[in-house]
Amino acid sequence: MGRSGGEPIPTGRATDGTRPASFRVRFLQGEQVEGGVRTSILRSWQRCRSLGLSPDQNDLPFGEDFDPDGRLVHASVPVLDRLQATFAGSAMNISVADASGTVLLRRFGEMSLARSLPAIQSVPGFVFAEHVAGTNGIGLALAERQLIRVYGAEHFAERSQGSACRALPVRDPLSGRIEGVLCFGYPRSVEDPTLDLVIRRAAGAIERRLLGQSSARERALLRAYQDTAAEVAGRYRSVGVDELAFELHPRDQAIIMEKAAELISRAQRAAVDVPLSDGRHVTLVSRAMTTASGVEGIAIEAVLPAPLQSEPFTVPHHVDKPVGLPAEPAATSAALASGAVPGLVVPGHLSVTVSGQVTTVGEGVTTADADGTTSGHPDSPLPARGLVMVGEPHVGAYALAARRRLELLSEASARIGTSLDVRRTAEELAETAVPRLADFVTIDLPEPVLRGEESASARRDLRRTVVHGIRADCPFHPVGQQIDYGPTTPQSRCLTSREAVLEPDLRAAAGWLPQDPERTAQLLGHVHSLIAVPLVARGVVLGVVTFYRAQDPTPFGDDDRSLAQELATRAALSIDNARRYTRERNMVLALQRSLLPHGLPDQDAVEVAHRYLPAESDVGGDWYDVIPLSGTRIGLFVGDVVGHGMLSAATMGQLRTAARSFAELDFPPDEVLTHLDNLVGRLDREDPASDGTGTIGATCLYAVYDPTSQQCTMARAGHPPPALVHPDGHAWFPDLPAGPPLGLGGLPFEGAEIHLPEGSQLVLYTDGLIEDRHRDADVVLDQLRGVLAHQPERSPEDTCQAVLDTVAPAHPYDDVALLVARTHALDPGRIATWELAADPALVGEVRGSATRQLADWGLDEAVFAVELMLSELVTNAIRHGAGPIRVRLLHGRTLICEVSDTSNTAPHLRRAASTDEGGRGLFLVAQLAQSWGTRYTPEGKVIWAECGLDGP
Repeated sequence: MGRSGGEPIPTGRATDGTRPASFRVRFLQGEQVEGGVRTSILRSWQRCRSLGLSPDQNDLPFGEDFDPDGRLVHASVPVLDRLQATFAGSAMNISVADASGTVLLRRFGEMSLARSLPAIQSVPGFVFAEHVAGTNGIGLALAERQLIRVYGAEHFAERSQGSACRALPVRDPLSGRIEGVLCFGYPRSVEDPTLDLVIRRAAGAIERRLLGQSSARERALLRAYQDTAAEVAGRYRSVGVDELAFELHPRDQAIIMEKAAELISRAQRAAVDVPLSDGRHVTLVSRAMTTASGVEGIAIEAVLPAPLQSEPFTVPHHVDKPVGLPAEPAATSAALASGAVPGLVVPGHLSVTVSGQVTTVGEGVTTADADGTTSGHPDSPLPARGLVMVGEPHVGAYALAARRRLELLSEASARIGTSLDVRRTAEELAETAVPRLADFVTIDLPEPVLRGEESASARRDLRRTVVHGIRADCPFHPVGQQIDYGPTTPQSRCLTSREAVLEPDLRAAAGWLPQDPERTAQLLGHVHSLIAVPLVARGVVLGVVTFYRAQDPTPFGDDDRSLAQELATRAALSIDNARRYTRERNMVLALQRSLLPHGLPDQDAVEVAHRYLPAESDVGGDWYDVIPLSGTRIGLFVGDVVGHGMLSAATMGQLRTAARSFAELDFPPDEVLTHLDNLVGRLDREDPASDGTGTIGATCLYAVYDPTSQQCTMARAGHPPPALVHPDGHAWFPDLPAGPPLGLGGLPFEGAEIHLPEGSQLVLYTDGLIEDRHRDADVVLDQLRGVLAHQPERSPEDTCQAVLDTVAPAHPYDDVALLVARTHALDPGRIATWELAADPALVGEVRGSATRQLADWGLDEAVFAVELMLSELVTNAIRHGAGPIRVRLLHGRTLICEVSDTSNTAPHLRRAASTDEGGRGLFLVAQLAQSWGTRYTPEGKVIWAECGLDGP
């Protein structure tokens, strides 16, 4: 198999064409033939059908106004003559057509073949463009803009069924523009795979001759300049170009080169003043030049004002002939085709870009008119001049455009991909392309890509993601709308081929017109040319970007298509990076949110509101928790794991789980932090990536509030201090011992106890709220204090929102966790306390007192359980503890019985044997109570049991 235009084609001796013919017949009958015909042929057939062409049509338009003596003809004639000699005696038909498909030259391997063929196949002037001749070699090469092969029944027209052909576009080496097509035609029964190589070499020879013509014209312009240079020699001191360039800084040389190139490209007769970096000025003068053969061009001279005596210029040797002119045209091709120079530039010369006609020169020394003459004082020193560049305007325009394309690509590298957001990256592509490449840009991405996922099919569920242009009145589909492209549209074709598709004239674009006739008619009033480019990265199609031209009357060309392809390729990589990042971020964020509390527990100690704000760049390990504790107390956590990403989120989950477990064991805050510190150190030691320097770090703040005493005990491990707001609105930051971050080990944590009147607010937060690379932390803390100083009726929800609206950074680079708790106090009338000595005889009195208190509270249904639990707990305290003994009943959402003593001996629940006389007390307590436990105090311990209540 061989390849033509990227598609496999048969090689060797041709068959009878039965298989292509059968698919063609099925296509003409309206059947689906995808998969049986090469994509380029099928697309061409579809265009032919949409244009209403008939396969039986035999006549073709004849263009009498073609140029039989143009530059393409001059470049092609010697090449075609050699080809004719190569194929002498064969049935080969060799032709050259121009960019519109009009045949300019014909050659035949066997001269008798010309007499036997119809006129349209043997006489120059007939047009073989696809829109009039159907699928054929010349027309399809112009449509696909690459080497193609058409065989037998792949031709749309009946007249060509017995033929095969190969055709290849011929491009101008300077501009990259297609100048014409070289086509080999031969009988269907003949096939030679080496024809691909032959046609490529022949087309390359024609292109080199085109370049040679340009070089010869430039050399003629340079000779014409030298012939006329003597006319103004008396008004200037001659400065050799090497010395002129040596006098200037490289940055100044680049500026002058740009100005000169623009002067040539505009064919502008002017004198332009160019300021240099050292304060001097150079005047660039453009002069029209015409060679003896009639070639018209522009010469750009640099005119320097007369030097000061302290700044003498070296007067160089006279240059009789151009320095460094190539002996062969091919030697010039690399420099000219690269677009680095807009004409034939003498080494050491400079060149420039101009937007106006300025005639002021130097500091009052002289003024240069547009023709290069000067005026000034008669005794003034003569200014110096030197040739910068000569060239033809259209060549200069090509080079200037090439340089600007390189500048656009360089700018794109800096502008596209500045963020890891899929939509923003797409917007950056559009903003880069408008207006320097296109007037309008639309970008369509599948919905899964926007979510950070891979799309199963780039054609499905396309969403308009970006619409950007020079104005807002163009009737494109709005952002967010689902887009469905038909199979023949340029966008659909580019998604299939994964190559950019160029439609220079939308009014003749058969595949684009039927897509949406009403909207198409509206668009044609605004745009005239488009390029559709797939966004492909790492082998995955991510969407499609369409560039439209409207204001610029010049349609898109091949250079524009290459530039659009390069821009889309670079943007696609950035979009794919953003998509992958979005996917990873969504996964980490989902994990983070799943590890945070999903709801707040029912309790009466505090009224709580919370917020979690993930960082824009990455998700970290910030967390918070609210934990009900024994004795109607409440535990409040806020913490931050160092770093971002999946590891931080997973470590956060481990710390939160451990913190909850330690808190529910009723450890005081400083002991809870000590246990967490040991845990983080152990996790770090067990981490295989750790080298012992501590790769895992975290900070934490833990507060326990007791509504019965309105006391709050707090401790922190390297965490920012909380903010406290008094009921009267006064806000302050308590002097709480900082403590080391978790994981350092070996250092103690200190707690502090603060009285919080009912209605106070406790504000816990992570460092992402106050620390920002663009803000001073002390200033932010003052701002936070000002926001928190409020009226007492502000709710925790309102406080959370006010803090985020005022204090939180607009674009956080770190997570923010915020927890606001407004304190409540347990009504003293719902607290009953008795003090008693360690005397078993007092147990009955306690039961009686408790029974009366429950009756006062209206809890008669709880009397039996409470009496039994108090009997067991008080008896245990008398037998195994130490006096004095304190009994307390708390009536909140539940009924809590507490018995405390001064002993640190902990009771243990055990299963008593059938022969044991004791050991069943705590078992009975556990059966009657909703929950029970022990907590230690500085004075001893408290054994508590909680009973559920059916009523208040």
